[in-house]
Amino acid sequence: MIRNLAIAAGLSAAMGTAAFAETNMPFALDWRFEGPSAPYFAAIDNGHFGDAGLSVEITAGQGSLDAIPKVATGAFPVGFADMSSLVKFLDQNPGAPVTAVMMFYDKPAFAVIGRRSLGVSGVEDIEGITLGAPPPDGAWAQFPAFASANNIDMDTITVEPLGFPTREPMLAEGRVDAVVGFSFTSFLGTLRLGVPEDDLAVILMADHGLELYGNAIIANTDFAEANPEQLTAFLRAVVQGVQDTENDPEAAIAALAQRNPAMDVELETRRLEIAMRENILTDWVRENGIGGIDEERFARSIDQIAETYEFQNEPQIDAYFTDAYLPPAEERMIQ
Repeated sequence: MIRNLAIAAGLSAAMGTAAFAETNMPFALDWRFEGPSAPYFAAIDNGHFGDAGLSVEITAGQGSLDAIPKVATGAFPVGFADMSSLVKFLDQNPGAPVTAVMMFYDKPAFAVIGRRSLGVSGVEDIEGITLGAPPPDGAWAQFPAFASANNIDMDTITVEPLGFPTREPMLAEGRVDAVVGFSFTSFLGTLRLGVPEDDLAVILMADHGLELYGNAIIANTDFAEANPEQLTAFLRAVVQGVQDTENDPEAAIAALAQRNPAMDVELETRRLEIAMRENILTDWVRENGIGGIDEERFARSIDQIAETYEFQNEPQIDAYFTDAYLPPAEERMIQ
């Protein structure tokens, strides 16, 4: 397994339901308070963090890269970030005190969202289309690896660079045949613009050869080494929040709505349902528990990152992810 398993073995014996002197653990999200973040707020409102002696305040972010420097500098002990972005950050900043400690999106939400009425129903329809792609979008960054895995000739695709605010409107207006984006963002955004649901095809890249992982909980390694029990308690509470959300998604959304009263409850409930089904509680997670990784898959994901990114240093999996602070697997099974 990944490095420092001895730490985990010691913690699993010592932790149990022990509480700690209250520890402040501010948590930096990657984005706004939306449906997929509901499990964290469920963990707060249901007392899981408090029972472990943790005071957790959640801060919204501004994108997939936002939390990484916040955690690396120690401004936040824990955060939520895209795994591929973390790999690149650590390659460019060797030894930076940040690593992933819990995989949250076993499958990334990167997707191609197409209009069936415009001829896009599946992977086999992507060649020859006009594709809307915001240049800084995370899904667009992974598109070449997805295309390679599916033998898609990118030279046949007309790429229409566009801004995030115009992505879904362009698709709704039929000015592009498909867009790249997060499945639960672009799909729902286009649906809200009046496009019939049965006209939208969501092609999740992870279901078609993309081996990459999605977002993970990351931790400052200096904090982790100094506070291993607290970090494990934090991750255990997150697992409990996911279980609560699976048991009662309406209550989890209600907890989220308390922090974002202007949100569209119906929309965010749908977004949460999609994320839980497609990204968080995958078949692999149901069998192995939430939070860990398949090392062989992770190695293949590094190879896919290298298709579009030139590593400055030899990739080292244990520099990017450790399971040392995860609760035992039996505690991470979601029923």
